[in-house]
This record gives sequence, C-alpha cells and structure tokens, in this order.
Amino acid sequence: MSAYAPAPNVYRDQAVLTATPEQLVVMLYDGANRFLTQSSVAMRDGRAGLAGEKLRRAEAIIDELLATLDMSVGEIAERLQALYLFFKEHLMAARLNQDASKVDEVARLMRELRSAWGQIAGA
Repeated sequence: MSAYAPAPNVYRDQAVLTATPEQLVVMLYDGANRFLTQSSVAMRDGRAGLAGEKLRRAEAIIDELLATLDMSVGEIAERLQALYLFFKEHLMAARLNQDASKVDEVARLMRELRSAWGQIAGA
C-alpha cells in the first residue's frame, strides 16, 4: 500500500482487513445493493451498457456469497443458497428483459438479509 494512496481506499482496505466474517458479509451485501440500485437506475434511463456492467458486479458478489457458504451448518446455509440462486435467476431475467423491477425486487430482498446480518455482526 502506497503512502500516497487516497484516504478512502486506505480506510476501506483497513476495514476489510480487520472485519469479522459477519462484517465481511455485511460489506458484500452493501456492495451488491449499491450495484443493484445503480443497475436499476441505468435500466430506467435506457443505459443498457451501464446497467449490464453494474448487474455483473452485483452478480459477482452474489457468486462470492454462494462460494463461501459453509454447507456443513445445515438448513440456514441451504436456504441462503436457494435465495442466492433465485437472485441469480431473477437478475438473468432482468437483464434479458431490461426489467428494472426485477432488479429492485432482488435489492429489496438483499436489504432484508443485510439487516439480519447487520444485527448478527453488530453493524
């Protein structure tokens, strides 16, 4: 890390390095929601390229959430997996039809999950 790195990047990097696993999940949800909101706005504005780019970034976060699920913990992990797969399918349909309401629905559900994880993480 450079001594001349922009301050927000340094703070963000430090936050990630010192975060608990639960706090990292909250950060992922925050990032996904930010990209989903940006994608929805871009779709409504007719900017398909930007909408697609932001949707890809949100999908990458959902893929990360899927990849890091500990399936040995049982039912909770299975339910989260089902939700994440639903999100991916819903976002694929949103992309194909340029349907911002589908993106909004995934964002709403992710905000609910973020709220629950926030309580767990104390964030």
